[in-house]
Amino acid sequence: MSSPPAKNRPTHLSEVIEVEREIDAVFRYLLDFSTIEQWDPGVYRARKTTPGPVQAGTRFKIDLNLPLGRQPMSYELVHVVPGKTLVLKGTGVGFTAKDTITLEPGGTGRTRIHYSAELAFTGARRLLVPAMQPLLQRIGRKAVNGLKTALTISPPIAPKPHITLEERLLLPAAANFTERGYLKMPNKGLSERLHGKTAVVTGPTSGLGLASACELARLGARVALVGRDRARLETARKVIQDFSGCSDGELPLFCADLSLLADVRRVAGEILNAEKTLDVVINNAGALFSDRQETPEGHERALAINLLAPWLLTNALLPRLKASNARVINVASGGMYLQPVQLSDMQYRRGQYDGSKAYARAKRALVDTTEHLAAMHPDVRFNAMHPGWAATPGVSKSLPGFEKIIGNRLRDSRMGADTIIWLASSTEASKASGYFWFDRIARPTSVIAGTATSPADRHQLIAWLEQTTGEEASAA
Repeated sequence: MSSPPAKNRPTHLSEVIEVEREIDAVFRYLLDFSTIEQWDPGVYRARKTTPGPVQAGTRFKIDLNLPLGRQPMSYELVHVVPGKTLVLKGTGVGFTAKDTITLEPGGTGRTRIHYSAELAFTGARRLLVPAMQPLLQRIGRKAVNGLKTALTISPPIAPKPHITLEERLLLPAAANFTERGYLKMPNKGLSERLHGKTAVVTGPTSGLGLASACELARLGARVALVGRDRARLETARKVIQDFSGCSDGELPLFCADLSLLADVRRVAGEILNAEKTLDVVINNAGALFSDRQETPEGHERALAINLLAPWLLTNALLPRLKASNARVINVASGGMYLQPVQLSDMQYRRGQYDGSKAYARAKRALVDTTEHLAAMHPDVRFNAMHPGWAATPGVSKSLPGFEKIIGNRLRDSRMGADTIIWLASSTEASKASGYFWFDRIARPTSVIAGTATSPADRHQLIAWLEQTTGEEASAA
């Protein structure tokens, strides 16, 4: 039988890499093929469309980064040999693909990954195959090199924040708050498992909180969800289960209105009674309000939920956190760069109320408390971060004009949550404490004159917080 013409033959790509990871860890990371968005620069976004645990028959949707724009592609996991082999079949515009990933032991604690792809082009695209071959080989090589980077565990770092010229000018740095900053990160991998760990996430029903809870659960963590509305928590739990494949029992729910200190104290007690260990706390819940109102306890709403609640909750959980060398991540905002802490008017009673300023002031103070707690409690890792400009329901509701201006350049929630998960899970960040992070890099906390908090001001802020929130916080 004669061979088919060369232009009709499938194109074969094959690469082999070796990583310093156990086979089980590599297999678990690659089993959910939607992690490809973390390591293949040719993929903009990937998502699992079949709910629940990944198994043969699970489907994925991929958005490819191509020279002429983004194009969709669908994949199905057609064959699985646990710990050894994954076979996927994909369909794109004008081509089909069969990807085979085979794992075998390398040296001690190492895994050799054989990645092969068989591409078949249809229509006029077949004529371009010979010319495209070198390009396809480069694309495949970049993908596996990205995979090697994503699976490489970097040693703990001792960050040294410094102010770059770009950050001093602020506007050039702010351009990276869009998805552009995330997309140019050299490593987006989140491959270190959290099996046996318990994480607490506040505000997990949408936006950054939901994205964080989904990824933590995919990494194997037990995730305690803390929110105000029981029905919304139940809905979020279903979303997280569909995303990660975890069970109901790994997603306990805790209801509390975090704008009320009494509710914060109560839910902290419930968490301590229910969870034997606490390894991660993500203080994500926050809100920006257009008008000034006070809670029934007499606190300005933005201050209550963005500062008082995370301060009180963290301090109430602190004894349990110390026992497990836990990590606490406070979600702040790049808007804090524009505002100093107003120690003489913490409740924003003077002048015309500005919701954006109130929010930024509270987030600035939250970052200050992060530095204070890190210095006071070296056996817990305290870090703050800001997610950039992310398209979350909170932004749509509170800043519709801003969302309209930035448009599709906003990050999605998974991009905004990346540094949160990296701080919660990575060996690289395991020793860092007291820093303010953006896109996995420690950043300065102030770049505009008059916005920095002096040591004396920080001391006054902490004293005010202890007095305002009660003895529970000051005694922690």
